[in-house]
Amino acid sequence: MPTKKTMKKLVKQAAARPVAKSAKATKPAAAKTSASKAAAPKPAPAAKTSVAKSSAAKAPAAHRSLSEVMAILEKLGTEQTRKTWARHGAKGPMFGVLFGELFKLMKWIDVDHELARELWATGNVDARNLAMKIADPLAMTPDELDRWAIENPMRMCSLYVATLAAEGPHARNKVREWLSSSNERLRASGWTLLGRLSDLDESFPEDQLLRGVEVIEKSIHSVPNEVKNDMNRALITIGGRSFAMRKAVLAAAKSIGEVTVDHGDTACKTPDVSEAVEKMWARSGSKFGSPAAHERSMKSLRRRC
Repeated sequence: MPTKKTMKKLVKQAAARPVAKSAKATKPAAAKTSASKAAAPKPAPAAKTSVAKSSAAKAPAAHRSLSEVMAILEKLGTEQTRKTWARHGAKGPMFGVLFGELFKLMKWIDVDHELARELWATGNVDARNLAMKIADPLAMTPDELDRWAIENPMRMCSLYVATLAAEGPHARNKVREWLSSSNERLRASGWTLLGRLSDLDESFPEDQLLRGVEVIEKSIHSVPNEVKNDMNRALITIGGRSFAMRKAVLAAAKSIGEVTVDHGDTACKTPDVSEAVEKMWARSGSKFGSPAAHERSMKSLRRRC
């Protein structure tokens, strides 16, 4: 990952080079200050509630232009990472930037929803992965959430879009809409969102979570591969909500048995629900009361990994 000194060097190089081709899809926003002179912002503080707070509560970082960020992404990309992302289903133009590098860029940019929208509009895989990290969940519109969930360039990042939804004002509407959608990607994202709500929204009704567990138990073996993967993940997350949900999920997992998901040409494996739930409770239950409470004590998942 680039150091602070290296990041400054990359910014200077970006200012002196032509705009990356994939940045031409959107007109770059003018930078308000010289990026080469701007100090890197401190990481955002850990979230203390289940809903992310708007960046308006603190002094905003200097706005970075689309052209300079795209030039840095291009500089950080590698052929090996492009091959890896392609194996994970990424399609379209990409530079091949590791998530460790995106994390550094995220800290440098902080939260910038205008830039996030510009990055998404390029269609570039790495730009969109970064957009999901710097977006403001309170500024996401319902249509934007739908579009990002469908256009998400890598299915391994569906957790980011669902987290954006869970941290914003449209979460409960979206979980209902997505779970009943005929679009496979939205339906899969709906299950991930249900899991995120079980973690982040303390007031989310547990009877709705129980109904979700029942649906998963009855249908997980017959749904499309993508939906099956997100159902399995949701089941694990719901199992960390409370002792009651833990009991319900473990019973459902016993009834379901082994879940087989095709992960393609990757090293990904389908986690065993019972084992994953018990590990979560062993790691977090005694100290925080539940794995969900532990999750709420940390920074947003999409901004910490």
